[in-house]
Amino acid sequence: MSIDLQNEYGHVTISNEVISTVAGGAAVECYGIVGMASKKQLRDGLAEILRRENFSKGIVVRQDNDKIHIDMYIIVSYGTKISEVAHNVQNQVKYTLNKTVGLSVDSVNIYVQGVRVINA
Repeated sequence: MSIDLQNEYGHVTISNEVISTVAGGAAVECYGIVGMASKKQLRDGLAEILRRENFSKGIVVRQDNDKIHIDMYIIVSYGTKISEVAHNVQNQVKYTLNKTVGLSVDSVNIYVQGVRVINA
């Protein structure tokens, strides 16, 4: 699947993998994020951290009419306030996708798949 945009210069098609990579890169730079998790790991009970090339496994991009919705599955750091981390990720992902790809994202839904202790 892909996102189709129309502007005065023509037609632009952006693949979901590109959107996932940009959104995942923006998310992992936020304070309190350990990494991205796969959306299908709840059955195992373990959340594995995804590498940059696999961010599309932890992000779902949906398009309803002209609205774009993103579901992100993340792992947060122990000791951080989860609601603040999620809010920061939402703002950062919306901002980054708007500036780099030119997409206006309607919603960013955050699903916390795990909490990890980071050894300093």
